[in-house]
Amino acid sequence: MELSQSQINEFNINGFLILKNFADSQLCETLLSKAKEHLKAKMAPIESEQEYLKNDDSNVTVRRLRQVFQREAIFEEWMTYPKIRTLLHTLLNDTPVLVLAHHNSIMTKMPKESSRTSWHQDARYWHYENDNLISVWLALDEEYLENGLLEFIPGSHKLALEREQFDAHSNFLEEHPKNNALIQTKVHTNLSRGDVVLFHCKTLHHANKNITDTPKISFVYTIKGLHTKPIKNTRSDFEEIILENID
Repeated sequence: MELSQSQINEFNINGFLILKNFADSQLCETLLSKAKEHLKAKMAPIESEQEYLKNDDSNVTVRRLRQVFQREAIFEEWMTYPKIRTLLHTLLNDTPVLVLAHHNSIMTKMPKESSRTSWHQDARYWHYENDNLISVWLALDEEYLENGLLEFIPGSHKLALEREQFDAHSNFLEEHPKNNALIQTKVHTNLSRGDVVLFHCKTLHHANKNITDTPKISFVYTIKGLHTKPIKNTRSDFEEIILENID
């Protein structure tokens, strides 16, 4: 599969691209079934809502399953999916490399218990020599605003944002006058099972709480260009897997 020139332009201009009906439905069903098993068991390593919100609640609501690549063969299969490699090579203009230090996660929005995800850039805690990285988001079921669909600010990956526009945790400050105007330009597209979103590591995005009665479960991992090197002795300096093109 190859991207059209209009799709390439869309990614370069907006900082994200949606691929409808990209992943096989049966693959998604298997991924979802396995994800639910791990979530039910709260199988470590995880990130909890309580950890994310830094509160002392003794209850544990899983926010994400971490380090999923080696959990199940089907997870590895998706993260090394041959069909997507040529697309990623085109957008990165480099050989794609699977990053296991960041994302590598099953993401959840649990009914009523999930927190809102503030506006941010994925690269906020990453340490690389450049920003040639892409997040790959797979919808394992329906995603819409009421259950925590991602919203994006088009073109934000190219903005020269100032430090004052972020808080101490690198969240984009909504009350800042410059930011408020940008947030008004946000866009969203409802997702169905098998839809994939590719977005640049500096594209601003957020997601609201899940106010429905059903969990929303998604799969996200990170890809970088081969020539994008991690800074030594940082969190980003971790295991990687080169994804050569498969004819």
